[in-house]
Amino acid sequence: MDNNYSLDLSSLSKELRLLLEILRTEEFDSIGLVKKELYLDIDWEGFLQLAWHHRVYPFIYYKLKKADDNRIPPYVIQTLYKEFKKNTLQMLHLSGEMEQVSELFTENQIRLLYLKGPVIATDIYGDISLRTSKDLDILISITDLKRAEELLLSIGYEKEVVPNVLNEWKWKSHHVVYLHPQKNIQIEIHWRLQPIPMKEPKFNELWERKRVSTLTSYPVYFLGIEDLLLYLISHGARHGWFRLRWLLDIHEMVRKGLELEDINPIISKYQNRKLVGQALILTSGLLKTQMNGGWKKLTERNDSKKIAQNAIDFIKGTESLLTIMSSKHYKDYSLKLMSYLQRFFSFLILFYPTSAELMTLRLPQPFHLLYFPLRPFLWVWRRIRQTS
Repeated sequence: MDNNYSLDLSSLSKELRLLLEILRTEEFDSIGLVKKELYLDIDWEGFLQLAWHHRVYPFIYYKLKKADDNRIPPYVIQTLYKEFKKNTLQMLHLSGEMEQVSELFTENQIRLLYLKGPVIATDIYGDISLRTSKDLDILISITDLKRAEELLLSIGYEKEVVPNVLNEWKWKSHHVVYLHPQKNIQIEIHWRLQPIPMKEPKFNELWERKRVSTLTSYPVYFLGIEDLLLYLISHGARHGWFRLRWLLDIHEMVRKGLELEDINPIISKYQNRKLVGQALILTSGLLKTQMNGGWKKLTERNDSKKIAQNAIDFIKGTESLLTIMSSKHYKDYSLKLMSYLQRFFSFLILFYPTSAELMTLRLPQPFHLLYFPLRPFLWVWRRIRQTS
């Protein structure tokens, strides 16, 4: 990173500083050499809460188990071990479902790419137990969306019911959620990597660069390494990097020798330099990621520095995503992620009717077009009702 710039990390808690130190220590034997002062007056319950919130507890346990550091209370290791075992079973459960869904979709001529879950845990960490995942995220072509839904419903999945006006889902969302009540598995079917107006590759382009996972016997496809890195960066940035798990993914991918030359054309084509720079600044500042000159060059952007510092406020806490996204700070931050053209399109989308209008004033479907001129008045009416 630019020697004249460094993140302001003065607001980080002692517990978070220790968590980061363990995450970035590569040699297990070296964890025992972590500065003694980092262990002083640690709130170990707070440490465990942070490890859980940031979804890095499997990685933390794996390192501490190898290090055998007696400065950490035994109950902390035992708690981490219990959660590690639960996560391993969850990832095995998801792996089995991932293979079955892949076979079902492929037999019905639906191409699918897994975005996260067990496939990237194996790809990035070499072990499904070292990364967490609560569901399966699948990317398909939007032309296959109806057929994919029929297949999932046929095997016991139930679609999340979301009110819809004038096909607002095409503009306001980029995925739909399905839950299997017996298996307790959630699947998100994506037709875009990110919400509009973020610029991204078409499905066919991603399919051409796909990789096949070695995790299952039946072929399971996932994103090419360049596309995976940019997807994880865009996803993490959009969520304010409020989970360290996403930064740890980036850290591990860069640390293992991913070259900028391989990814630079895609960064340029889809205007991701600002977000890539932000991610690299954060991983360098928080996880001490070592990178070559090409990567370092991207950390010199002033706009990347600003949004990297903005993200620290989301990283240091344990608030939920819903709480974060409802804050004024996040709304200001999310605008800074976009180009001026993306901000303009985002502004236009605000005028498209939503389910909120439907809940405020129910009109028969043939009259739903009236929600366009009525939207400002209905918005004012909702605010009046909220304050009264």
